[in-house]
Amino acid sequence: MEREHVSRELVLEWVRQRLWHKVKQELVSWHPSDIAEFLASLEEEEASTDALILFLMLPPELKADVFSEFDSELQRQILERITSDQVKEILSELSHDDRIELLENLPGNLTRRVLNLLSPDDRSITLELLGYPEESVGRLMTPDYVSLKPHWTIEKALDHIRRYGKDAEIINMLYVIDEEGHLLDDILLRKVILAPPDATVESIMDWHYVAINAYADQEEAVRLIRKYDLNALPVVDDDNILLGIVTVDDIIDVLDEETTEDVHKESAVVPLETSYTQASPFLLYTKRVVWLFFLGISGFLSSGVISRFQGVLSSFISLSLFIPMLMDTGGNTSSQAATLVIRALAVGELTPRRWFLVMRKELLVGLLLGGSLGLVLATIGYLWTGHPGIALTVGLSTVGIALWANLIGSTLPLLCTWVGIDPALISSPLLTTILDVTGLLIYFTITSLVLL
Repeated sequence: MEREHVSRELVLEWVRQRLWHKVKQELVSWHPSDIAEFLASLEEEEASTDALILFLMLPPELKADVFSEFDSELQRQILERITSDQVKEILSELSHDDRIELLENLPGNLTRRVLNLLSPDDRSITLELLGYPEESVGRLMTPDYVSLKPHWTIEKALDHIRRYGKDAEIINMLYVIDEEGHLLDDILLRKVILAPPDATVESIMDWHYVAINAYADQEEAVRLIRKYDLNALPVVDDDNILLGIVTVDDIIDVLDEETTEDVHKESAVVPLETSYTQASPFLLYTKRVVWLFFLGISGFLSSGVISRFQGVLSSFISLSLFIPMLMDTGGNTSSQAATLVIRALAVGELTPRRWFLVMRKELLVGLLLGGSLGLVLATIGYLWTGHPGIALTVGLSTVGIALWANLIGSTLPLLCTWVGIDPALISSPLLTTILDVTGLLIYFTITSLVLL
């Protein structure tokens, strides 16, 4: 790690001295993602011209690999600043899936320019992939794979791999198709290499494979790759014709996007479509203000509940001392339950059909949490006020709020999933607002029953 740090500082010094040849010699030995990070840091330091010079000095294939590592905003800026021939060079080296990801994030005028610079074959493939719905597997797949025929000998298969493997996205997994293009099997390259040269491909097939439809949701591809520990997933049409493959690096990108989106939603923020560093203050404002207005207005409901039970509070002023503790208990308990259920739904451990199991389990957990917390708060209440009735009220209210919070926090995500809404929308601030209102109702209702 120390060597890399010194190397980076040295390269920065070379950049300041305009020793471009030395910088290039060093950068070409780095991983594309490290080069992209370094050049992006130059952009942030307002040395964008230096970053562009260095980027254009890279060899064509490495340049495309680095370009695919940039965020969409930096990609757009580069495309707007370089010539058509330079754009064409980058596009010719980009994989089909990286090209699709680029076009999805470009403004309309730049998208048209990029499409016009593609070769006829690449343009045809690109337009075909763009024809699939957003968030579908078809948008992720690449047609760059190696396919074999079952009647080929192993020797012929290896010759075919040597000839076409250099253009494939991966070659560690090979796909066996018939004359019409139907997928028959997937085979590890190792299995082909270890087989006798005169054996047929069919002789090493097991006829078992996992595939996904091109119109399936990308999250389904994530689930299958995770479940079956795959490096790549074949993509087929309704007739089981092999169309392309989705590789694990694309799935990691989807996971990053989905995780970021869920984190934003759970915090009551409309998901950003760009990186935080590239987002303007006004964009951040628009993504957050709507939820804050809604939650702020909802807060008036809590005020209404307190106003409704003002008579109870005036009789027992010390009751107000426990409102913050009880509201925190409800909000935190519901957020914990919601987080566990949403995550279980996301990784496929749970489905809405198992709602009864969830309800039974969370009610028991709520009873245990409420009982233990209620005992503590009731003791504090008695020591604080010296009033056994208030202590009993606080203890019972804690149990009731914990039960209700666990029930709401666990069942709302299931309900959202059942009706087709992203359960991540059940954000912590939203749950807290709901529990503030309903928790006050529970507290004051129990107070009325015990003390009045």
